[in-house]
Amino acid sequence: MEYYRIGRVVNTHGIRGQIKVIADTDFPESRFASGNKLYILKDDQALAQVTVLDSRQAKGTYILSFEEFDNINQVEGFKGSWLAIDSSNQEELEDDVYYHHQIIGLEVVTHQGLKLGKIKEILQLGSNDVWVVKRHENNKADALIPYIDDVVKEVDLEKGQVIISLMEGLIDDED
Repeated sequence: MEYYRIGRVVNTHGIRGQIKVIADTDFPESRFASGNKLYILKDDQALAQVTVLDSRQAKGTYILSFEEFDNINQVEGFKGSWLAIDSSNQEELEDDVYYHHQIIGLEVVTHQGLKLGKIKEILQLGSNDVWVVKRHENNKADALIPYIDDVVKEVDLEKGQVIISLMEGLIDDED
């Protein structure tokens, strides 16, 4: 089964088996809604399937309780693990909107056909995401590609590539 991370368990909360989670999803309210089935992952292995009993937002985190646990001792070992969903629970996205796992690993190619490298990470910087591209040449620094209309011209998931318009100063080839 393929899992997609939606939040990191950073601590326990109280003595009744609640956990504190930093969300890693654009849909935290629906992901952490009562009745949802989630997986607790450690080292990409599912430790448990859980059912959300209750959730609330608190100081930039979410406090979750699960039907399966009612004691701090039962959830103590989950610190540092991830909450995840399986592929059947992914939300349908609008056109030209992608999940991070769909973008990471795509080849970045300029309009002129120059292959820059592969997207290795996505930085979320407020106004727009920035794609970190590991360059094919080992001596070249990673390229930072802003996900904006002026730069990203086409995302082709079937071909596994992104076509960009290389604006002046976007990559540093003076290394």
